[in-house]
Amino acid sequence: MLDVRRLRLLVELSQRGTLSAVAEALSYSPSSVSQQLSQLEREAGVPLLVQVGRRVQLTPQAEVLVGHARAVLDRLEEAEADVARSLTDVGGTVRIAVFQSAAHAIVPQALTLLRSEHPNLRVEVTEREPDAGLFEVAARDFDLVIAEQYPGHTRVQREDLDRVRLAADAIRLALPPLPTRQTPRGDPDPQAILAAATSMPWVLEPKGTASREWAEQLCREVGFEPDVRFESADLMAHIRLIRTGNAVGLLPDLVWAGEVPSVALLDLPGYPHREVFTSTRLAAATRPAVVACRDALARAAAATATPAGDGPPEGSAAHG
Repeated sequence: MLDVRRLRLLVELSQRGTLSAVAEALSYSPSSVSQQLSQLEREAGVPLLVQVGRRVQLTPQAEVLVGHARAVLDRLEEAEADVARSLTDVGGTVRIAVFQSAAHAIVPQALTLLRSEHPNLRVEVTEREPDAGLFEVAARDFDLVIAEQYPGHTRVQREDLDRVRLAADAIRLALPPLPTRQTPRGDPDPQAILAAATSMPWVLEPKGTASREWAEQLCREVGFEPDVRFESADLMAHIRLIRTGNAVGLLPDLVWAGEVPSVALLDLPGYPHREVFTSTRLAAATRPAVVACRDALARAAAATATPAGDGPPEGSAAHG
Protein backbone atom coordinates (compact mmCIF):
# COMPACT_ATOMS: atom_id res chain seq x y z
CA MET A 1 0.00 0.00 0.00
CA LEU A 2 1.41 3.39 -1.01
CA ASP A 3 1.67 5.91 1.81
CA VAL A 4 -0.38 9.09 1.18
CA ARG A 5 2.05 11.34 3.04
CA ARG A 6 4.93 10.13 0.88
CA LEU A 7 2.81 10.54 -2.23
CA ARG A 8 2.29 14.16 -1.27
CA LEU A 9 6.05 14.63 -1.05
CA LEU A 10 6.36 13.34 -4.61
CA VAL A 11 3.66 15.78 -5.77
CA GLU A 12 5.44 18.60 -3.96
CA LEU A 13 8.71 17.69 -5.67
CA SER A 14 7.02 17.75 -9.08
CA GLN A 15 5.75 21.27 -8.35
CA ARG A 16 8.70 22.83 -6.54
CA GLY A 17 11.57 21.19 -8.39
CA THR A 18 14.08 20.57 -5.59
CA LEU A 19 14.27 18.56 -2.38
CA SER A 20 15.32 21.65 -0.46
CA ALA A 21 12.27 23.60 -1.68
CA VAL A 22 9.98 20.75 -0.61
CA ALA A 23 11.69 20.56 2.77
CA GLU A 24 11.34 24.31 3.32
CA ALA A 25 7.68 24.34 2.30
CA LEU A 26 6.73 21.47 4.61
CA SER A 27 9.14 22.27 7.47
CA TYR A 28 11.12 19.05 7.00
CA SER A 29 14.85 18.54 6.64
CA PRO A 30 16.09 17.75 3.11
CA SER A 31 17.47 14.43 4.37
CA SER A 32 14.06 13.50 5.78
CA VAL A 33 12.37 14.26 2.45
CA SER A 34 14.98 12.17 0.64
CA GLN A 35 14.50 9.26 3.03
CA GLN A 36 10.71 9.35 2.66
CA LEU A 37 10.93 9.39 -1.12
CA SER A 38 13.38 6.47 -1.03
CA GLN A 39 10.83 4.56 1.03
CA LEU A 40 8.14 5.44 -1.53
CA GLU A 41 10.36 3.99 -4.24
CA ARG A 42 10.53 0.73 -2.32
CA GLU A 43 6.75 0.73 -1.90
CA ALA A 44 6.19 1.42 -5.61
CA GLY A 45 8.82 -1.09 -6.71
CA VAL A 46 10.19 1.20 -9.44
CA PRO A 47 12.77 4.01 -9.55
CA LEU A 48 11.11 7.38 -9.02
CA LEU A 49 14.09 9.75 -9.00
CA VAL A 50 17.30 10.07 -10.99
CA GLN A 51 20.23 12.30 -10.13
CA VAL A 52 20.90 15.03 -12.71
CA GLY A 53 23.87 17.10 -11.59
CA ARG A 54 23.06 18.39 -8.12
CA ARG A 55 19.33 17.96 -8.57
CA VAL A 56 16.93 15.06 -8.84
CA GLN A 57 14.52 14.49 -11.69
CA LEU A 58 11.31 12.47 -11.76
CA THR A 59 11.29 9.31 -13.83
CA PRO A 60 8.42 8.57 -16.26
CA GLN A 61 7.04 6.15 -13.67
CA ALA A 62 7.12 8.90 -11.06
CA GLU A 63 5.18 11.21 -13.38
CA VAL A 64 2.50 8.53 -13.73
CA LEU A 65 2.36 8.19 -9.97
CA VAL A 66 2.12 11.97 -9.51
CA GLY A 67 -1.03 12.05 -11.63
CA HIS A 68 -2.68 9.41 -9.45
CA ALA A 69 -1.38 11.05 -6.27
CA ARG A 70 -2.98 14.37 -7.21
CA ALA A 71 -6.30 12.59 -7.71
CA VAL A 72 -5.96 10.88 -4.32
CA LEU A 73 -5.19 14.17 -2.55
CA ASP A 74 -8.13 15.86 -4.29
CA ARG A 75 -10.50 13.07 -3.25
CA LEU A 76 -9.33 13.36 0.35
CA GLU A 77 -9.93 17.11 0.25
CA GLU A 78 -13.39 16.55 -1.23
CA ALA A 79 -14.10 14.05 1.56
CA GLU A 80 -13.12 16.64 4.16
CA ALA A 81 -15.45 19.16 2.47
CA ASP A 82 -18.33 16.65 2.52
CA VAL A 83 -17.82 16.00 6.21
CA ALA A 84 -17.67 19.74 6.92
CA ARG A 85 -20.92 20.31 5.02
CA SER A 86 -22.65 17.83 7.32
CA LEU A 87 -22.00 20.14 10.27
CA THR A 88 -24.22 23.03 11.25
CA ASP A 89 -21.33 25.30 12.21
CA VAL A 90 -18.65 26.69 9.88
CA GLY A 91 -15.25 26.25 11.51
CA GLY A 92 -11.68 25.24 10.90
CA THR A 93 -8.92 27.34 9.37
CA VAL A 94 -8.77 29.05 5.98
CA ARG A 95 -5.40 30.37 4.76
CA ILE A 96 -5.72 33.24 2.29
CA ALA A 97 -2.98 34.71 0.07
CA VAL A 98 -3.71 38.29 -0.97
CA PHE A 99 -1.99 41.11 -2.86
CA GLN A 100 -1.45 44.45 -1.15
CA SER A 101 -4.32 46.69 -2.24
CA ALA A 102 -6.90 43.92 -1.78
CA ALA A 103 -5.50 43.32 1.71
CA HIS A 104 -5.91 47.03 2.35
CA ALA A 105 -9.38 47.52 0.88
CA ILE A 106 -11.35 44.25 0.95
CA VAL A 107 -9.96 41.92 3.58
CA PRO A 108 -10.58 43.94 6.78
CA GLN A 109 -14.32 44.30 6.12
CA ALA A 110 -14.56 40.65 5.09
CA LEU A 111 -12.89 39.59 8.33
CA THR A 112 -15.36 41.68 10.30
CA LEU A 113 -18.26 39.91 8.58
CA LEU A 114 -16.73 36.49 9.19
CA ARG A 115 -16.02 37.20 12.84
CA SER A 116 -19.68 38.13 13.34
CA GLU A 117 -21.25 35.33 11.28
CA HIS A 118 -18.79 32.47 11.85
CA PRO A 119 -16.98 33.03 15.16
CA ASN A 120 -15.45 29.54 15.13
CA LEU A 121 -13.76 30.11 11.77
CA ARG A 122 -10.07 31.02 11.91
CA VAL A 123 -8.78 33.04 8.93
CA GLU A 124 -5.05 33.49 8.33
CA VAL A 125 -4.05 36.14 5.77
CA THR A 126 -0.62 36.47 4.16
CA GLU A 127 0.45 39.02 1.58
CA ARG A 128 1.66 37.42 -1.65
CA GLU A 129 2.13 38.58 -5.22
CA PRO A 130 -0.62 37.04 -7.39
CA ASP A 131 1.67 34.66 -9.32
CA ALA A 132 3.14 33.30 -6.10
CA GLY A 133 -0.26 33.08 -4.46
CA LEU A 134 -1.78 31.10 -7.33
CA PHE A 135 1.14 28.66 -7.28
CA GLU A 136 0.95 28.24 -3.52
CA VAL A 137 -2.79 27.58 -3.58
CA ALA A 138 -2.21 24.84 -6.14
CA ALA A 139 0.57 23.52 -3.90
CA ARG A 140 -1.80 23.49 -0.90
CA ASP A 141 0.15 26.13 1.03
CA PHE A 142 -3.01 28.28 0.97
CA ASP A 143 -6.71 27.51 0.61
CA LEU A 144 -7.72 30.66 -1.25
CA VAL A 145 -5.95 33.42 -3.17
CA ILE A 146 -7.08 36.90 -4.14
CA ALA A 147 -5.32 37.77 -7.39
CA GLU A 148 -5.60 40.34 -10.17
CA GLN A 149 -5.33 40.55 -13.92
CA TYR A 150 -4.47 43.67 -15.88
CA PRO A 151 -5.98 44.55 -19.27
CA GLY A 152 -4.35 42.54 -22.04
CA HIS A 153 -2.35 40.43 -19.57
CA THR A 154 -4.01 37.03 -19.19
CA ARG A 155 -2.81 34.81 -16.39
CA VAL A 156 -2.29 31.11 -17.01
CA GLN A 157 -5.47 29.11 -16.48
CA ARG A 158 -4.67 26.17 -14.21
CA GLU A 159 -6.83 23.09 -14.61
CA ASP A 160 -6.73 22.38 -10.87
CA LEU A 161 -7.91 25.86 -9.84
CA ASP A 162 -11.20 27.64 -10.35
CA ARG A 163 -11.61 31.39 -10.81
CA VAL A 164 -14.41 33.59 -9.43
CA ARG A 165 -14.61 37.28 -10.30
CA LEU A 166 -14.53 39.53 -7.25
CA ALA A 167 -14.38 43.10 -8.57
CA ALA A 168 -13.55 45.37 -11.49
CA ASP A 169 -11.01 47.88 -10.18
CA ALA A 170 -10.63 51.12 -12.15
CA ILE A 171 -7.09 52.40 -12.80
CA ARG A 172 -6.47 56.13 -13.04
CA LEU A 173 -3.64 58.57 -13.65
CA ALA A 174 -2.46 59.94 -10.31
CA LEU A 175 -0.98 63.45 -10.10
CA PRO A 176 0.06 65.64 -7.18
CA PRO A 177 -2.93 67.42 -5.59
CA LEU A 178 -4.35 70.12 -7.84
CA PRO A 179 -6.83 72.93 -7.28
CA THR A 180 -10.42 71.76 -7.63
CA ARG A 181 -11.05 71.05 -11.29
CA GLN A 182 -13.36 69.12 -13.55
CA THR A 183 -12.39 67.19 -16.65
CA PRO A 184 -14.75 67.07 -19.63
CA ARG A 185 -17.29 64.29 -19.71
CA GLY A 186 -17.14 61.82 -22.55
CA ASP A 187 -14.21 59.88 -23.95
CA PRO A 188 -10.94 61.45 -22.72
CA ASP A 189 -8.31 62.62 -25.18
CA PRO A 190 -5.15 60.52 -24.51
CA GLN A 191 -2.83 63.39 -25.33
CA ALA A 192 -4.72 65.81 -23.10
CA ILE A 193 -4.87 63.37 -20.18
CA LEU A 194 -1.21 62.34 -20.21
CA ALA A 195 0.39 65.55 -21.50
CA ALA A 196 1.02 66.83 -17.99
CA ALA A 197 2.78 63.59 -17.05
CA THR A 198 5.11 63.06 -20.00
CA SER A 199 7.93 65.19 -18.60
CA MET A 200 7.49 64.28 -14.93
CA PRO A 201 9.19 61.52 -12.91
CA TRP A 202 7.13 58.32 -12.63
CA VAL A 203 6.70 55.75 -9.90
CA LEU A 204 5.77 52.25 -11.07
CA GLU A 205 5.85 48.73 -9.73
CA PRO A 206 9.01 46.64 -10.35
CA LYS A 207 9.94 45.35 -13.79
CA GLY A 208 8.41 42.01 -14.70
CA THR A 209 5.13 42.66 -12.90
CA ALA A 210 1.88 42.73 -14.86
CA SER A 211 1.08 46.25 -13.69
CA ARG A 212 4.48 47.56 -14.85
CA GLU A 213 4.19 45.99 -18.27
CA TRP A 214 0.67 47.34 -18.70
CA ALA A 215 1.63 50.86 -17.56
CA GLU A 216 4.61 51.09 -19.90
CA GLN A 217 2.56 49.84 -22.83
CA LEU A 218 -0.13 52.43 -22.12
CA CYS A 219 2.41 55.24 -22.20
CA ARG A 220 4.01 53.93 -25.39
CA GLU A 221 0.65 53.77 -27.11
CA VAL A 222 0.20 57.46 -26.37
CA GLY A 223 3.69 58.19 -27.70
CA PHE A 224 6.19 58.56 -24.86
CA GLU A 225 8.45 56.52 -22.60
CA PRO A 226 7.78 57.12 -18.88
CA ASP A 227 10.75 58.48 -16.93
CA VAL A 228 10.67 55.84 -14.18
CA ARG A 229 12.75 57.05 -11.25
CA PHE A 230 11.03 55.11 -8.48
CA GLU A 231 10.23 51.40 -8.36
CA SER A 232 8.23 49.89 -5.52
CA ALA A 233 5.67 47.14 -5.02
CA ASP A 234 4.26 49.17 -2.11
CA LEU A 235 1.39 51.29 -3.42
CA MET A 236 1.36 53.27 -0.17
CA ALA A 237 4.84 54.46 -1.15
CA HIS A 238 3.46 55.40 -4.58
CA ILE A 239 0.79 57.55 -2.95
CA ARG A 240 3.30 59.38 -0.76
CA LEU A 241 5.64 60.09 -3.66
CA ILE A 242 2.79 61.40 -5.77
CA ARG A 243 1.15 63.38 -2.96
CA THR A 244 4.43 65.18 -2.20
CA GLY A 245 4.93 66.17 -5.84
CA ASN A 246 7.86 63.85 -6.51
CA ALA A 247 6.20 61.62 -9.09
CA VAL A 248 3.14 60.69 -11.08
CA GLY A 249 1.81 57.19 -11.52
CA LEU A 250 -1.15 54.91 -12.12
CA LEU A 251 -3.24 53.85 -9.15
CA PRO A 252 -6.14 51.39 -8.84
CA ASP A 253 -9.21 52.60 -6.96
CA LEU A 254 -8.98 49.80 -4.39
CA VAL A 255 -5.91 51.43 -2.89
CA TRP A 256 -8.17 54.07 -1.30
CA ALA A 257 -10.37 51.51 0.48
CA GLY A 258 -13.38 53.77 0.11
CA GLU A 259 -11.58 56.80 1.59
CA VAL A 260 -11.19 60.19 -0.07
CA PRO A 261 -8.13 60.14 -2.39
CA SER A 262 -5.23 62.35 -1.30
CA VAL A 263 -3.95 62.93 -4.86
CA ALA A 264 -5.54 64.14 -8.09
CA LEU A 265 -6.98 61.26 -10.12
CA LEU A 266 -7.84 61.53 -13.80
CA ASP A 267 -9.69 58.98 -15.92
CA LEU A 268 -7.63 57.24 -18.60
CA PRO A 269 -8.67 56.57 -22.20
CA GLY A 270 -11.14 53.71 -22.35
CA TYR A 271 -11.58 53.73 -18.56
CA PRO A 272 -9.33 50.66 -18.01
CA HIS A 273 -9.76 48.41 -15.03
CA ARG A 274 -8.06 45.34 -13.67
CA GLU A 275 -10.04 42.23 -12.78
CA VAL A 276 -9.79 41.08 -9.18
CA PHE A 277 -10.67 37.42 -8.64
CA THR A 278 -10.35 34.57 -6.18
CA SER A 279 -9.05 31.08 -6.91
CA THR A 280 -9.04 27.85 -4.97
CA ARG A 281 -8.44 24.22 -5.75
CA LEU A 282 -11.44 22.60 -7.42
CA ALA A 283 -11.46 20.00 -4.65
CA ALA A 284 -11.75 22.74 -2.01
CA ALA A 285 -14.34 24.94 -3.73
CA THR A 286 -17.31 23.39 -1.89
CA ARG A 287 -15.70 23.42 1.54
CA PRO A 288 -18.05 25.49 3.76
CA ALA A 289 -15.23 27.58 5.22
CA VAL A 290 -13.98 28.52 1.75
CA VAL A 291 -17.52 29.28 0.59
CA ALA A 292 -18.06 31.50 3.62
CA CYS A 293 -14.83 33.40 3.00
CA ARG A 294 -15.70 33.96 -0.65
CA ASP A 295 -19.15 35.23 0.27
CA ALA A 296 -17.71 37.70 2.80
CA LEU A 297 -15.04 38.86 0.35
CA ALA A 298 -17.66 39.41 -2.36
CA ARG A 299 -19.79 41.54 -0.04
CA ALA A 300 -16.78 43.53 1.12
CA ALA A 301 -15.65 44.10 -2.47
CA ALA A 302 -19.12 45.23 -3.52
CA ALA A 303 -19.09 47.79 -0.73
CA THR A 304 -15.62 49.10 -1.61
CA ALA A 305 -14.75 48.69 -5.29
CA THR A 306 -15.69 51.25 -7.89
CA PRO A 307 -17.84 49.67 -10.62
CA ALA A 308 -16.26 49.77 -14.06
CA GLY A 309 -17.92 49.65 -17.42
CA ASP A 310 -17.82 51.20 -20.85
CA GLY A 311 -17.71 54.69 -19.36
CA PRO A 312 -16.71 56.41 -16.11
CA PRO A 313 -18.49 55.54 -12.88
CA GLU A 314 -21.02 58.14 -11.81
CA GLY A 315 -19.30 61.22 -10.45
CA SER A 316 -15.78 59.95 -11.12
CA ALA A 317 -14.61 62.20 -13.94
CA ALA A 318 -12.12 63.88 -11.62
CA HIS A 319 -10.87 63.46 -8.08
CA GLY A 320 -8.59 65.69 -6.14
